[in-house]
Amino acid sequence: MAGIFKVKAKAKDGMTKVKMLAKHVMETGQRKDKKTGEVIPAKFIQEITVQHGGNTVFSGQLGTAVSKNPYFSFTFAGGAKGEELSISWIENTGTSATETAKIK
Repeated sequence: MAGIFKVKAKAKDGMTKVKMLAKHVMETGQRKDKKTGEVIPAKFIQEITVQHGGNTVFSGQLGTAVSKNPYFSFTFAGGAKGEELSISWIENTGTSATETAKIK
Protein backbone atom coordinates (compact mmCIF):
# COMPACT_ATOMS: atom_id res chain seq x y z
CA MET A 1 0.00 0.00 0.00
CA ALA A 2 2.59 2.58 -1.05
CA GLY A 3 1.84 6.04 -2.34
CA ILE A 4 -1.05 6.97 -0.05
CA PHE A 5 0.02 10.60 0.51
CA LYS A 6 -0.77 13.52 -1.77
CA VAL A 7 1.65 16.28 -0.77
CA LYS A 8 1.92 19.95 -1.65
CA ALA A 9 5.01 21.65 -0.22
CA LYS A 10 5.94 25.22 -1.06
CA ALA A 11 9.03 27.16 0.09
CA LYS A 12 8.83 30.90 0.56
CA ASP A 13 10.91 33.38 2.60
CA GLY A 14 12.89 30.69 4.43
CA MET A 15 9.81 28.71 5.46
CA THR A 16 8.16 25.67 3.89
CA LYS A 17 4.42 25.13 4.14
CA VAL A 18 3.32 21.52 3.75
CA LYS A 19 -0.19 20.19 3.10
CA MET A 20 -0.69 16.41 3.09
CA LEU A 21 -3.74 14.28 2.40
CA ALA A 22 -3.58 10.56 3.22
CA LYS A 23 -5.84 8.34 1.15
CA HIS A 24 -6.56 5.76 3.84
CA VAL A 25 -9.67 4.06 5.26
CA MET A 26 -8.66 4.62 8.92
CA GLU A 27 -10.94 1.76 10.02
CA THR A 28 -11.60 1.69 13.80
CA GLY A 29 -12.35 -2.01 14.20
CA GLN A 30 -15.72 -1.20 15.77
CA ARG A 31 -17.97 -1.15 12.69
CA LYS A 32 -19.77 -4.15 11.29
CA ASP A 33 -20.10 -5.07 7.63
CA LYS A 34 -23.73 -4.36 6.67
CA LYS A 35 -23.97 -7.46 4.47
CA THR A 36 -22.26 -10.07 6.65
CA GLY A 37 -22.66 -8.59 10.13
CA GLU A 38 -19.00 -9.33 10.85
CA VAL A 39 -16.75 -6.77 12.52
CA ILE A 40 -14.47 -4.96 10.05
CA PRO A 41 -10.87 -5.33 11.34
CA ALA A 42 -9.04 -2.22 12.55
CA LYS A 43 -6.72 -0.69 9.98
CA PHE A 44 -5.38 2.77 10.66
CA ILE A 45 -2.20 4.81 10.37
CA GLN A 46 -0.48 4.68 13.73
CA GLU A 47 2.62 6.83 13.12
CA ILE A 48 3.68 9.48 10.63
CA THR A 49 7.12 11.08 10.38
CA VAL A 50 8.16 13.74 7.88
CA GLN A 51 11.86 14.47 7.42
CA HIS A 52 13.76 17.14 5.53
CA GLY A 53 17.53 16.92 5.19
CA GLY A 54 17.69 14.16 7.80
CA ASN A 55 15.81 16.21 10.41
CA THR A 56 12.29 15.41 11.60
CA VAL A 57 10.03 18.37 10.82
CA PHE A 58 6.71 16.70 11.70
CA SER A 59 5.66 13.57 13.56
CA GLY A 60 2.37 12.28 14.81
CA GLN A 61 0.87 9.31 16.58
CA LEU A 62 -2.65 8.58 15.39
CA GLY A 63 -5.44 6.37 16.63
CA THR A 64 -8.94 5.22 15.82
CA ALA A 65 -10.47 8.67 16.41
CA VAL A 66 -8.88 10.07 13.21
CA SER A 67 -11.26 10.23 10.25
CA LYS A 68 -10.95 8.55 6.86
CA ASN A 69 -8.51 10.29 4.48
CA PRO A 70 -6.87 12.51 7.14
CA TYR A 71 -5.43 15.92 6.23
CA PHE A 72 -2.31 17.43 7.80
CA SER A 73 -0.87 20.93 7.43
CA PHE A 74 2.30 22.32 9.00
CA THR A 75 5.12 24.81 8.40
CA PHE A 76 8.81 24.44 9.14
CA ALA A 77 11.88 26.67 8.89
CA GLY A 78 14.12 25.88 5.95
CA GLY A 79 13.60 24.01 2.74
CA ALA A 80 14.12 25.17 -0.81
CA LYS A 81 12.55 24.53 -4.19
CA GLY A 82 13.60 21.14 -5.58
CA GLU A 83 14.54 19.59 -2.23
CA GLU A 84 12.72 16.48 -1.01
CA LEU A 85 10.62 15.54 1.98
CA SER A 86 10.57 11.96 3.20
CA ILE A 87 7.22 10.78 4.60
CA SER A 88 7.25 7.53 6.61
CA TRP A 89 4.15 5.87 8.01
CA ILE A 90 3.22 2.74 9.93
CA GLU A 91 -0.19 1.08 10.18
CA ASN A 92 -1.46 -0.79 13.22
CA THR A 93 -1.31 -3.90 11.00
CA GLY A 94 2.47 -3.59 10.69
CA THR A 95 2.38 -2.33 7.10
CA SER A 96 4.77 0.57 6.57
CA ALA A 97 6.21 2.64 3.74
CA THR A 98 8.31 5.69 2.97
CA GLU A 99 7.36 8.16 0.27
CA THR A 100 9.03 11.29 -1.06
CA ALA A 101 7.68 14.63 -2.22
CA LYS A 102 9.45 17.59 -3.82
CA ILE A 103 9.27 21.10 -2.46
CA LYS A 104 8.09 23.63 -5.04
